[in-house]
Amino acid sequence: MPTYQYQCSACEHAFEAFQSFSDDPLTVCPECKGEVRKVYSAVGVVFKGSGFYKTDSAAKPAKPATPAKSE
Repeated sequence: MPTYQYQCSACEHAFEAFQSFSDDPLTVCPECKGEVRKVYSAVGVVFKGSGFYKTDSAAKPAKPATPAKSE
């Protein structure tokens, strides 16, 4: 279940709430009953494994042909 951050516009109280995607956003501050708003912040995403980088799918350079040894 996602965690959402909220902050009150009146008293600046900041808090988190665990809510389902289908739940309505909170509108009332639990401290002063003022109006709250969602706080959005950057989320760090880490992609691990192969296939996520341009260099993973790039064509490999062809190896130069080695000349045959003459005896």
